[in-house]
Amino acid sequence: MGNAPICRALLFDVAVLARCPPYRTVPTSIPEGKLKAMRNIGFSRRDLLKASAAIGVGVFATPLKAAAPEPSAVTPALIEAAKKEGKLAFYTAMDLPVAERLAKTFELKFPGIAVRVERSGAERVFQRIGQEQDSGIHAVDVVNSADASHFIVWKRNGWLAPYLPEEVARYFPADHFDPDGLYATTRVWLSSLGYNTNLVRPADAPKSFADLLDPKWTGKIVKAHPAYSGTIMTATFQMVRDIGWGYFEQLAKQKVMQVQSSTDPPKKLALGERAVMADGNDYNLLQLKEAGQPVEVVYPTEGTPLVTGPSGVFKSAPNPNAGRLFQNWMHSLEGQQVLVDFAAQHSVHAQIKEKPGRKRLSDIKLMKDDPAGVERASEEIKARYSKIFGV
Repeated sequence: MGNAPICRALLFDVAVLARCPPYRTVPTSIPEGKLKAMRNIGFSRRDLLKASAAIGVGVFATPLKAAAPEPSAVTPALIEAAKKEGKLAFYTAMDLPVAERLAKTFELKFPGIAVRVERSGAERVFQRIGQEQDSGIHAVDVVNSADASHFIVWKRNGWLAPYLPEEVARYFPADHFDPDGLYATTRVWLSSLGYNTNLVRPADAPKSFADLLDPKWTGKIVKAHPAYSGTIMTATFQMVRDIGWGYFEQLAKQKVMQVQSSTDPPKKLALGERAVMADGNDYNLLQLKEAGQPVEVVYPTEGTPLVTGPSGVFKSAPNPNAGRLFQNWMHSLEGQQVLVDFAAQHSVHAQIKEKPGRKRLSDIKLMKDDPAGVERASEEIKARYSKIFGV
């Protein structure tokens, strides 16, 4: 149709004049002035309707979306730019010794770049970042959370910068990194049961969550809190989904010692302050056991909550090049091997080498991770949990 370009231009002009964002459809009615102009150049009503429909579908009905970033390698230019910045801030829910080991290993590999570790429970990290962003404070470069749902919120808020490390694109499963390159799974671990081997014989140890409801464990259980720990938030969501709130209502009658972080229950076991733990994490227990402490991991028969901890670079990072370099290195084989060997955690990097003697994820019955579900239910979980346990 010879007049199609003119029609297209006129219709596009209508959308621009109407300030129609790319996420809306083109206005269904065309101003009379535009209609008159188009009729004057020979368009029939049928032509106008056909052209309008074509433009609406072809340009405006599908949201405009930026293409995923190209995978990025560590280059001399990136290293040089990072060294000029000389530092970065790493907000994380990792156990402090783990985060510091990562930071020190990175600093040795890239001299002249200092990593400041800011460690807290995942829910506290989330609150802090929200408060800083709302106040116009831009202090975080890279963040790692123990609650993957946080990245859903940060992505929705437009706070994350697209950056896809080369090894993530090459060696990570597609469901373990954001399709827009905004974050990637840094580590994987489990919220298990456990017991002190000096206080509990293996034959008497709990094998399931249900076993903890036995009266013999009254006053002998330690447990972490979902309002502080992202691990426990994720674990609580999965347990509520799979076994129900009734379990927690019964557990609360067992005079449970309530602590904050998922790193606390394993430590309480090692000190002999409690005989068994109702949640926490398996990697601290494995570290303590390998160091000769009297603790043992139990993966419950109902299934063990699976936790993923992603990391991403913030768009407002004060040290963006150092942040990208750290994000890239942390997801490289070298960085991932630190998490596996030192931290006793799991990696989804295809070339990782598991430490002999540790169970593989494939050998453990797991509950299913669901960050979107956690994001929807987090406030309800905090409120109901606090009411049940009185903390």
